[in-house]
Amino acid sequence: MKKKIAIINQRYGQEVNGGSELYTRQIAEHLGQFYDVEVLTSCALDYTTWENYYAPGVQIINGVQVRRFLIEHSRDESVFPGLDAMIHKNPAVSKAISDAWIEQLGPFCPSLVEYVGVHRDEYHLFIVVTYLYYPAVKSMPLIGDKAIFIPTAHQEPYIHFDMYKKVFTSANAFVFLTDEEKALVESQFQLNNFRYEVMGVGIDVPEIINDKIIKQFQYQNYIIYVGRIDEGKDCPRLFQYFREYKKRNPGDLKLILMGKEACYIPADKDIVPMGFVSEEMKFAGIQNARILMLPSKYESLSIAVLEAMQLGTPVLVNGACDVLKGHCTRSNAGLYYKNYFEFEACINYMLFNKALTDQMAVNAKAYINQFFTWDSIMKRFCKLIEELTGR
Repeated sequence: MKKKIAIINQRYGQEVNGGSELYTRQIAEHLGQFYDVEVLTSCALDYTTWENYYAPGVQIINGVQVRRFLIEHSRDESVFPGLDAMIHKNPAVSKAISDAWIEQLGPFCPSLVEYVGVHRDEYHLFIVVTYLYYPAVKSMPLIGDKAIFIPTAHQEPYIHFDMYKKVFTSANAFVFLTDEEKALVESQFQLNNFRYEVMGVGIDVPEIINDKIIKQFQYQNYIIYVGRIDEGKDCPRLFQYFREYKKRNPGDLKLILMGKEACYIPADKDIVPMGFVSEEMKFAGIQNARILMLPSKYESLSIAVLEAMQLGTPVLVNGACDVLKGHCTRSNAGLYYKNYFEFEACINYMLFNKALTDQMAVNAKAYINQFFTWDSIMKRFCKLIEELTGR
């Protein structure tokens, strides 16, 4: 009989667009080859409102059993901003304020936490993905001694809140996505004698890309951004920098955006939002791009950057993000910037230096093949699970 494993994440579904959520789905589907996997999650689709979208109860998605729990109330925008400002100003606020804040941050589904507490002994192990949200904060203290914690942590204000000390110190086993994440967590929390692995995800891109699909829009000379288009990803600064670049470097270069719009996109003929697109369109868009951009300061891995590397597309990232900078320096397959003039210089260097980008493509594929294949990751993941549960 296969060992029973529960995976906890705040959202789950094929329609869900998010880094840790996609990672959770990939891990669940791959571990399902070896274990009896069940995902415990909310009924939410939208991470900004946390309104119930999916029906509660059990369903099967790509062979994985998913158990959904109702959210008791969505985020109250008349309450949350005040609590958020208060806790940012003083990370060591009282427990009452911390509890009110995490309830509003959401998704507030206490029935999920109650289920974990009641059914704890029915699972050999829990895997908790992402430290930030209510399900992780309230579940980890109940199951920390039989959980693998995958915090997907990065340098952001939240990780300094006192409330997260209990979450991180409850765990005795971790999976970190990068060396930078491990170093951050160790510097932030007093962790003793914990078991860990550093491993990312396997990068799956089609062997053959449908080039024809990308021709439905007429742009051939473009850089691309793939992901949620919001302030948290520093997209407004990307728009500012790109528009300044076009003033100083006239031409036909476009900025293509693929992803859900969650912030203002300026009306500009050179900035082309395509909305949420199919996987087929995404891969074709990345492969045909001159550069993939990721302006975010806060990333724990970035699947889009790794997919671009596997496809041989040069990447340009925000040098303020240690994880993204680390990908570039370890692979010698990308560049990073910290201000507008570096942004401009990097774009021009990559656009007009084919020898450089050709070598980047070779380096990038070697980097992915060495560190980001599912076979090697699953072997390490299963070894960790067996060590923790007993063979």
